Amino acid sequence: MTSAPGVPLSQVRAVVVTVSDRSAAGERADASGPAARELLLAAGVANVDVVVVPDGEAPVGEALTTALAGGARLVLTLGGTGVGPRDRTPEATAAVLDLPMPGVADVVRARGLAATPMAALSRGVAGIGGLAHGPGGLVVNLPGSPKAVAESLEVLLPLVGHVIDQLGGGDH
Repeated sequence: MTSAPGVPLSQVRAVVVTVSDRSAAGERADASGPAARELLLAAGVANVDVVVVPDGEAPVGEALTTALAGGARLVLTLGGTGVGPRDRTPEATAAVLDLPMPGVADVVRARGLAATPMAALSRGVAGIGGLAHGPGGLVVNLPGSPKAVAESLEVLLPLVGHVIDQLGGGDH
């Protein structure tokens, strides 16, 4: 997985936010966060943190705000994008976005649809957040399973360097 011309992935700080009530409570190990971290490191991202938060707008929103304020240029959420009673990751994400990027969410969903029709149920969003406190970062909601995370990163990683370059005033 390589990035388009732009900022090298080795210069990108990433934060992965696993959204899971059970993992946050210690009832189930987080498999997706570590899988995402390993895939990002293998792609050349040098700095990847993983945090686990429970479902809900407040915990997700706080994690996103903290990641962006801390200088993350790529923030991925894993899970919480369905229609379950506590699945509010897209709402929390939308609240921190300065610039929505629906096309990015569309390619993630399209990649998922190649594997399962259930991907159509994802309400995941993407966009740029954190512009008020710095250069901003790309925030993308991904599905929660390790397999879906890997599939999503196949289509997302080639875009990351170019998006971050544009945030810094780079050419189109």
